[in-house]
Amino acid sequence: MALEVGIVGLPNIGKSTLFSALTKVQADAANYPFCTIDPNIGIVQLRDPRMSRLTELVSPDKIVPATLQVVDIAGLVKGASQGEGLGNKFLSHIRQVHAVAHVVRCFEDPNVVHVDGKIDPVGDVEVIQTELILSDLEQTERKIERLSRQLKSDRALASQMAVFERLRDFLGEGKLALRMELSKDDKALVSELNLLTMKPYLYIANISEAGLRNPEVHLQQLLELAAEENVEVIPICAQIEAELAEMEDDESNLFMEELGIDSSGLDRLTYSGYRMLEQITYFTAGKQEVRAWEIRKGSTAPEAAGKIHTDFEKGFIRAEVFHYDDIDRFGSESSVKEAGRWRLEGRDYVVQDGDIMHFRFNV
Repeated sequence: MALEVGIVGLPNIGKSTLFSALTKVQADAANYPFCTIDPNIGIVQLRDPRMSRLTELVSPDKIVPATLQVVDIAGLVKGASQGEGLGNKFLSHIRQVHAVAHVVRCFEDPNVVHVDGKIDPVGDVEVIQTELILSDLEQTERKIERLSRQLKSDRALASQMAVFERLRDFLGEGKLALRMELSKDDKALVSELNLLTMKPYLYIANISEAGLRNPEVHLQQLLELAAEENVEVIPICAQIEAELAEMEDDESNLFMEELGIDSSGLDRLTYSGYRMLEQITYFTAGKQEVRAWEIRKGSTAPEAAGKIHTDFEKGFIRAEVFHYDDIDRFGSESSVKEAGRWRLEGRDYVVQDGDIMHFRFNV
């Protein structure tokens, strides 16, 4: 299943423009609310310099980079949890993604209408978070109602009831579910609800071109809020990203240099998405193909093998392993072996970011 990051926010804050620029998928964008109804979906490639180096060293017939699926979800408004602005439909789209990128307008432009008539990043965040919390609260209350009926015949469910009642009270205080302290077992129990506010998230500050050089007051307000929440903020100018998307690599690199940008918004969002989802990359590298595989940090060798095919995991015997840094240094797999950096690992081996692996299996 592809990793998905959902782009959310109020209407008219530049979500669809940003989505189109990042994914090169044309999304509806207009100066009025709800021009996006159904979610737009785009696949973005992780631009990993290690892939370029492996391609140079191995000269494969085919390269397959790691990817991230980005979903542009229609703008939410106050009252979305009660159905305002077709909100319930939009909220259901958010439930399907693994993480959330919350786009917040941090630029002034009299020609682009703000749904509330003023630029207020912190207020905008509060509107979105409140709607997500209210939707989760409704989900939790329905769960409690079901458990109440089941408790009459199964008292063993009392411990589950206690967890969900605690969750209900926590959400009722206006807090995000992911801030709640839960044991591993309780977290697994709560995960069944697929809560909106349990998903990891970051902020994308949609700023003006001038704001790229001199951060403006609206961005500072969002940065202060994010610091309190210990959440990342990625400042992006959607209009600049739209221009970069139309350029060749050499031209875009020169343009970014002129603007004082180290990397594109696409790269920053993709890398941040991987960090949020605690993903790492391992590689398979041979003459036929160099491919990047995304796995969760802490995965074992058999679990990594299962990403390629379930038979690889079922019949796992050993993994041949060396690290990207080794082949980058020595220049070839044979040189890595001569240097004693190639090794065999068993079922308990925890895969590291940048490992290059070949699996031995028998089904």
